[in-house]
Amino acid sequence: PDAEMDPSDDYASGLLDAKAPSFPSQGFGSAFHSAASAPANSKILAFKNKAPAAPESHLNSMRVLYAQPAKSVRRHRVENKRSIPQAPEKILDAPEILDDYYLNLLHWNSNNILAVALGQSVYLWNATSGSISQLYEMSGPEDYISSVSWIEDGNYLAIGTSDSTVQIWDSDRGAKVREMRSHSSRVGALAWNGPILASGSRDSFIHNHDVRIANHHIETMAAHDQEVCGLQWSPNGTQLASGGNDNILNIWDAGQTAAPKFSLDHHTAAVKAVAWCPWQTNLLASGGGTADRHLRFWNTQTGACVDSVDTLSQVCSIQWSKSERELVTSHGFSQNQLTLWKYPSLTRAAELTGHTARVLHTAISPDGQTVVSAAADETLRFWKVFAAQESVKKASEKESKSTRNLMRGINIR
Repeated sequence: PDAEMDPSDDYASGLLDAKAPSFPSQGFGSAFHSAASAPANSKILAFKNKAPAAPESHLNSMRVLYAQPAKSVRRHRVENKRSIPQAPEKILDAPEILDDYYLNLLHWNSNNILAVALGQSVYLWNATSGSISQLYEMSGPEDYISSVSWIEDGNYLAIGTSDSTVQIWDSDRGAKVREMRSHSSRVGALAWNGPILASGSRDSFIHNHDVRIANHHIETMAAHDQEVCGLQWSPNGTQLASGGNDNILNIWDAGQTAAPKFSLDHHTAAVKAVAWCPWQTNLLASGGGTADRHLRFWNTQTGACVDSVDTLSQVCSIQWSKSERELVTSHGFSQNQLTLWKYPSLTRAAELTGHTARVLHTAISPDGQTVVSAAADETLRFWKVFAAQESVKKASEKESKSTRNLMRGINIR
């Protein structure tokens, strides 16, 4: 039974003709004459008595404001100018998307291609051209796609299935280049680290596959008691985070597969949502299911929980901004919303509503500005929630170029 089932099952001519205003002549001319003939050093308007002195403790707020350097005031204004759209830029239908908390059915690659699994099929949507194509369809009546994951930079898509296989597809050619069998149950989580693909299964195991060699299954990680539903490598590839239906978050050092570096039991429900911060090393966010609802932040070098917040609803996914100290979470019952958080204050910057069922998956565009959400209401919604910064963009392009050179050397067999 699905322990994370959604409880919500039970959005100007008249002016030319007008006469000039008249003033009463009596007294006005004499008053003006008196003022005009006054000595040069006298004041026309003056208080008879001086204004009382301000108390010692009085602080003139206007003086404080206008005494600030102009640069500081401008920066403050620019920050306040950023508006977060409350409505999605685009909505696409996603018929037959499975309402299953433990699966990972959405991923956006560096070439601006969005992969989405709908029932037995995988579809590719080109966000640049708007074209849609079907990449793969399973044939068995009970078969379904359970996970999708793009290689970090390139056209290879990993697909996990309900019949326990992992497939590698070349999306440019529309061809399957490899099929790997090592699990005994469905594969609901996938994560790439260069040529190494990690797969998490309902059989509770995590397998590392080297896609360059014939004997692909090179490592097994066994520390979960139930289905592995969250899996992500750190940006530098040195650590792997895994979350399971056993309410455990494990942190693994690359190459150290006998036991996790940390096994963290703070969550009280399934841990599907795991996401590494792209701009702070060793910072990981995780989210718990319906019985937990907490968003937690971890130092993965010490194992310490550095902060947490009760989101008041099931946490289904997390996406960090690449340019701002912000992150987005997606949720289930009762609002089925996306929440934009400031970090580290953990204040809510926006609540994005519109979905009518739990928001199971999110993915982020290659430019880092748009988050797409996929929900059990069978829609995809595109939200432009993050800002773009040139410095971040240049750094990303440099890293992407470096990775691209590495990927050219990968020969999937």
